[in-house]
Amino acid sequence: MSLWAALIMGLVQGLTEFLPVSSSAHLRIFGQILPGCADPGAAFTAIIQIGTELAVLLYFRRDVVRIVRGWWHAVARREPNPDGAEGWLIIFGSIPIVVLGLLFQDDIETHLRNMYITGGMLVGFALIMGWFDQHARQVKPLEKLTLKDGLIYGCAQALALIPGVSRSGGTITAGLAMGYTREAAARYSFLLAMPAVFGSGLFELAKALGGQEASFPGWGPTIVAGIVAFVVGYFVIIAFLKIVSTYSFRPFIAYRVGAGLLVIVLLLCGVFTPMG
Repeated sequence: MSLWAALIMGLVQGLTEFLPVSSSAHLRIFGQILPGCADPGAAFTAIIQIGTELAVLLYFRRDVVRIVRGWWHAVARREPNPDGAEGWLIIFGSIPIVVLGLLFQDDIETHLRNMYITGGMLVGFALIMGWFDQHARQVKPLEKLTLKDGLIYGCAQALALIPGVSRSGGTITAGLAMGYTREAAARYSFLLAMPAVFGSGLFELAKALGGQEASFPGWGPTIVAGIVAFVVGYFVIIAFLKIVSTYSFRPFIAYRVGAGLLVIVLLLCGVFTPMG
């Protein structure tokens, strides 16, 4: 992978990670468009996601400090508090994606990266998200979050292991289905993603350092893509949180359907290859 291709891939990652359009699907798509890029691989995807999660950490730094401090007081000093409870909810909500990621690691890195699955998930999940965006009550604030709801959020996040679903799309749709507002669902999706994405990225980073990733494009392109993803991702967070508090998800739903159908057409025409 050239540095120019890495710059574009980082731009794509930063633009799509927090939008409900699936960043992993777009990396797969652009991997087929850019010359000499092909499928950048699960390791490359996971590692440059560290860049976008660092943007989340920077933007939500006060919330993270507050939650960590509250959790520590609840554990070490046995002082129950709302912030500590939120910390436990994030921990429990991260369990599904960790367990499923380890159990189905081989499938995630191979069969589930099939472009037909990616195109189908872009379309299919758009319809699910559209229905709940239109019909869900959307009245509950984040303060109403329960352990049960946290685990449901976590299971929805685990669906993002399949390219085309979208981490934010899955968690936000689950939030809407449970009656949370768009803004509450989006905010929690950012916080819930941090342990899983950092964990996955560091795991794949260790594998790449150990030379266990044959498809890894190299450190130069990966670092460039990660830096670009961090910078772009930070500004996308600001814009997205303003959008979800005011508008519906209809533009994202329409975009997902169009992109998914285009991927399937290009596959049928032989322009894209299923596992390329």
